[in-house]
Amino acid sequence: MLLNYQIKQASDNDSDNKTEIIFIIHGLFGSLSNLSTLANELKIHSHVVLIDVRNHGKSPQSDTMSYPEMVADIFELADHLNVEQFSIVGHSMGGKIAMGCALTEPDRVKRLVVADIAPVSYPDKHSEVFNSLLLLNLKKIKNRLEANEQLSRYIDSPDVRQFLLKSLQKKNNEFEFAFNLNALAHNYEYIRGWPFNDKHFDNPVLFIKGGSSDYILPEHQKTIMKQFPNAQPKIIANTGHWLHAEKAKTFNRLVTEFFK
Repeated sequence: MLLNYQIKQASDNDSDNKTEIIFIIHGLFGSLSNLSTLANELKIHSHVVLIDVRNHGKSPQSDTMSYPEMVADIFELADHLNVEQFSIVGHSMGGKIAMGCALTEPDRVKRLVVADIAPVSYPDKHSEVFNSLLLLNLKKIKNRLEANEQLSRYIDSPDVRQFLLKSLQKKNNEFEFAFNLNALAHNYEYIRGWPFNDKHFDNPVLFIKGGSSDYILPEHQKTIMKQFPNAQPKIIANTGHWLHAEKAKTFNRLVTEFFK
């Protein structure tokens, strides 16, 4: 399937064929707008492609969401854009897709930035979110304030509620989410899994961890280095899983410095 995307051309050298091309992939429940501030900084020196993954944003919907399928989606888009080699920034689920691309076709991926995710299978971290969203009565909601009030009964964190409600949109006088909630819930076991254990990628990789997040743990280091032997770590202190939003300036600086 051909994913929805947005291109930001490099502002300093649009005609240079050697300009690096960077794909940016959002996480679960997100969209291509999540990392737009990073894209605006990277486009000074690079061509940037922001992507909605399947079942998110304006991309096509599907009943299935395995990582091999989502990796294939990225390469299909690259072929559509006539891009042979590119780098990738991915957050959370998008980081797993990015790593999957590098491990599947390493000759086509130049380097990676992986934001707050490891190449491992995770325990269930989202049942509360899924249950809350499925209980939300969208037909009775007149605005986002009412949606936030309903969600607050189930989700305590204002930051989590704000992130989820960014995908709430009005269509035909009714609210709906831009992500395919039923498909995400049905495929969540695959989304939290990791099917690429027997491969490795030798090019540079930057792993950025939120200091307060539990997605990258000390016990993951051995697995990271086995699959990505040229990985380097950075930690943003006092930051959770949505580090690109909580500490955007620091996150963007680390990413731009890595690509320079």
